[in-house]
Amino acid sequence: MGAVVIGLFALFAAIPREIWIGIAAVVVIGVVIYFYRKSRGSTAGVSQGDGRPGHSAFHAEDRVPVATERRVSRSAVGRFVDDDEPVSVAAGSVSTPSSFRVPAVPSSYGPATWVPAGKDVTVAGILISGGLVYVGTSLSTPMGANDPCLIDPSKSVAKHGDYTERQMDYWPSYSEISATARRAYLNWLAGGRKDPEADIGYVFIFFYGLERRAILDAARDDAAKADWPVIAAELRRLLGIYGDKSGSFRNYAGSLLDWVSLAEHPEKAYLKPIPNFPKTYEVPLYIRAALGQAAVDGVPVPAPLALAWARLDPTSYLRMPATRCPEEFDQLFVLRYRELFGEGLTLPKNKTRLKLVHRPASAGFRGYNNLNLTFGDTPDVTVLTAPIRKLQQVVEAVTKELEPFSRYVGKNPDARHALEGLLQLPVALWPENALETLQTLKARIGDGTVVISFQELLTNLDARTTLTRDRTLALARTLASMGIGVEPDVLGGAKLPKPEDKVVLFAVPPGEEESRSTPGYQAAVLTVDLASAVAAADGDFSTSEMEHLRTQVQSWVHLRPDHIHRLLAHLSLLVTTPVSLTALKRKLEPLDSAARETMAAFMATVAQSDGEVSPIEVKMLEKIYKVLGVEPRKVFSDVHAVAAGAGAAVPTVAKAEETGFRLDPARIAALQKDSEAVSALLSGIFKEDDQPQPVATEPQPEIEAETEARPSGLLGLDEAHSALARLLLSRPEWTKEELGDAAADLDLMVDGALETLNEAAFDKHDVPFVEGEDLVTVNPELLEKLEA
Repeated sequence: MGAVVIGLFALFAAIPREIWIGIAAVVVIGVVIYFYRKSRGSTAGVSQGDGRPGHSAFHAEDRVPVATERRVSRSAVGRFVDDDEPVSVAAGSVSTPSSFRVPAVPSSYGPATWVPAGKDVTVAGILISGGLVYVGTSLSTPMGANDPCLIDPSKSVAKHGDYTERQMDYWPSYSEISATARRAYLNWLAGGRKDPEADIGYVFIFFYGLERRAILDAARDDAAKADWPVIAAELRRLLGIYGDKSGSFRNYAGSLLDWVSLAEHPEKAYLKPIPNFPKTYEVPLYIRAALGQAAVDGVPVPAPLALAWARLDPTSYLRMPATRCPEEFDQLFVLRYRELFGEGLTLPKNKTRLKLVHRPASAGFRGYNNLNLTFGDTPDVTVLTAPIRKLQQVVEAVTKELEPFSRYVGKNPDARHALEGLLQLPVALWPENALETLQTLKARIGDGTVVISFQELLTNLDARTTLTRDRTLALARTLASMGIGVEPDVLGGAKLPKPEDKVVLFAVPPGEEESRSTPGYQAAVLTVDLASAVAAADGDFSTSEMEHLRTQVQSWVHLRPDHIHRLLAHLSLLVTTPVSLTALKRKLEPLDSAARETMAAFMATVAQSDGEVSPIEVKMLEKIYKVLGVEPRKVFSDVHAVAAGAGAAVPTVAKAEETGFRLDPARIAALQKDSEAVSALLSGIFKEDDQPQPVATEPQPEIEAETEARPSGLLGLDEAHSALARLLLSRPEWTKEELGDAAADLDLMVDGALETLNEAAFDKHDVPFVEGEDLVTVNPELLEKLEA
């Protein structure tokens, strides 16, 4: 102890005298200042602030007497808030001390607050509408720093900032970016988060907040979980704007969308409406879960779910008609899918199990583990290649069927619902207003006929131009599908009507299939044409002649009902537009005399098919014989020959009954035989195909250039290895057992398959695809390269 004291004394003695003098002076000055301040503080009567950031020395509404008040300048308060410098407030002596309150902490300071959807918040004088952000000065992460999504109002913000410029690194954080970048981010938020030209870094900062709210907050707060639908809607909106701009954002946002869509593991998702999802390198988890549940339950895949699978499968290629006409494509896919598979495809229950591992984008998640969802024994059927191949065949067939409509829309984008375009589609795909027009027309026809001009028909159906030949035929087919027949029979080869020509619309009973190729019908048309021509030859197609012909047509029971309906409509057209007798004679000139006599005898047979021949029929037959170049006097001999049953072509006489006359089977067979003979003679004579048409012909279809390249297998791999690669990319880690199940579903050997994937990844990007043995890890560097 004595040695220590001696040592200290020696040390002090070594200090120069000048230093001791300086120390003594400092002490004296300090004591003087202390007592001076203490004296001033005891008489001022002023209570100062606590000196914390964000607090001024007094509230603006607190006042002191004018004679004694000394105000704090705005610049002093500003320095206190910005620079955390204490502010001294001095006032003169007063008889009554004044009291000043410490101001409340601004609402945006302190622990962060989640701003709900639809709410407004103001930061740095900028009004931000829509909510869905965190605002405050504290929002901790496991690593200790503030969450990168947090909008901290204590941070400086520049007066100007352009969010279209890149001003931050790969892992942006609001607290760490520059004041100019903060201004740009706030401007983007204030603008509605919708400018497609915004740098993707600003979108990611906002996305970080959605990610935290949907996963971390929702794990412990039911109110946050209730935000899932709102977050899902916002993610879909952002993906629609920025999904194509950044593959990285598309995949991160798609994964979070999977999370909020399936975090509650909905049962029988295949029966629920299918949400919208972006197309990425894998089928969205919601779709995979719904398909897996259908496989477990052994139920067919409904058409809407099959459509979503076909659209979102990364190996499916949608050509121009599907992308240009998405609504028509979807409707037609559902129609054809149901035609092929009835209630739907039935999927096998394969080995690969469904699992979601979310790979967070935000650095605020560092320190959180096991961000995954499992689904029990629900299989991932999208690993299988056979089902999706069947759907791709439907996609291709539907796309090909849509090509004419797609070409029309490409050339006439403003006339999508005009008749010219709709005629390229099945009537089931027509818009509601067009279908209503058809139904109104059908109601107008009823069970009878309607005679209108062709132009009136086109106007009612919203035609913009004169129809081409192909579109006129398409119109006839469309009307036929609605149970409406048209005369002239353009589908049977009749001359196409001009806009001013009359057409006859008539009802076709449901369930009847029209056939125009039978000899009986062709011969009957000739009979009606000849009869009407000779009846109108004298310039007077009388009502009695018309009714007589109608009665004749209705008595021809050797014809099918659909033929009778069309012949009656054809007869109504002949009343307004009779067949030219001169034109008929010219057409019949190539026939020799024997053929003409055969035709004349057939007319006589048909005339008494009802068991009798009236004087008016005899008169008409004489005119027909004359047109055919056959001696009119032969009418009586031919009629008597029929009645007597003479000649090979003469039918059996019908027996009279109380209800009138009817044909027995033998007579029907004879008429049909004679019809075939006459039809053979007339083959091609009465077709109008070789006549000039009043409308333009359909231009040859052009080959459209596809804007989207047809995708090949991932990394150039074959179908099975590409499917395995896409599956592996869906989460960062796989056990060897899980990989074995997936490889078995694809008929692959797991070790050989992994080696193939690694070789392909090295060839394309000079990195391995996976690493590890028992626990296989997908190389994150490869994933970043694929996302880019």
